[in-house]
Amino acid sequence: MAELRILHGTSQFQAADRLLRRIWNTRAGDDPPVAVDLMCALAHTGGYVGGAFLDGELVAAASGFLAEGGSLHSHVVGVAPEAQGRGIGQAIKAHQREWAAERGLNSISWTFDPLVRRNAFFNLARLGARAERYVPDFYGPMNDGINGGDVTDRLFAHWPVHPAATATGPLGDRDAEVILDERGTPREPGGAAVLRCATPADAERLRRERPEEAARWRAAQRAALGGALACGYRITAFTKDGWYVLERAA
Repeated sequence: MAELRILHGTSQFQAADRLLRRIWNTRAGDDPPVAVDLMCALAHTGGYVGGAFLDGELVAAASGFLAEGGSLHSHVVGVAPEAQGRGIGQAIKAHQREWAAERGLNSISWTFDPLVRRNAFFNLARLGARAERYVPDFYGPMNDGINGGDVTDRLFAHWPVHPAATATGPLGDRDAEVILDERGTPREPGGAAVLRCATPADAERLRRERPEEAARWRAAQRAALGGALACGYRITAFTKDGWYVLERAA
């Protein structure tokens, strides 16, 4: 089981920097995911800089800063490839939640790429975060090994520190209207109460091997998913086979 800790001191921040550069496949001359000096500043001013250790080795790192409304904005979380699939991502999010609760914060926010199916499932289905806003090209071009120069459209996620119990779940999606199909083809919405919006099976591989197809998916999803959110729908579920389910807001 991983050991979660708050990181302290330059040597630990340097280790986190090396790890994050490796995860993001940062090339020489590229900006790092989180610079050492920024981690130092965050730690000194009350922000969050944490890590997960297996057998004494740092295998995950995360950083975040205090934001308006009594919240923590989780800026970067990275897990080493060899440590993925072991629940470490979920453990570090739980650590952030405990840290936020100890400081009387209300929520945690972060952004994620809406095209990446595994991230959407982790954030929305596994953690139970809510994705409330679609933000086109949020960070501008990022030429690291993950983003590959793609435009950085993001969903803005919100995760309550003390989640309220809900009596009902999302509506069933059996009769939902498809607004973006499995081939990435958009369909004109007809105003149904429930919508379904697809994701590509592996957006990161698509970016590497077929960048033009990845760009086509991006534009289609921006129009479909971003358009539905702008028209008052809300994301209520994300299915294991890669579909956003949206409902018309009351």
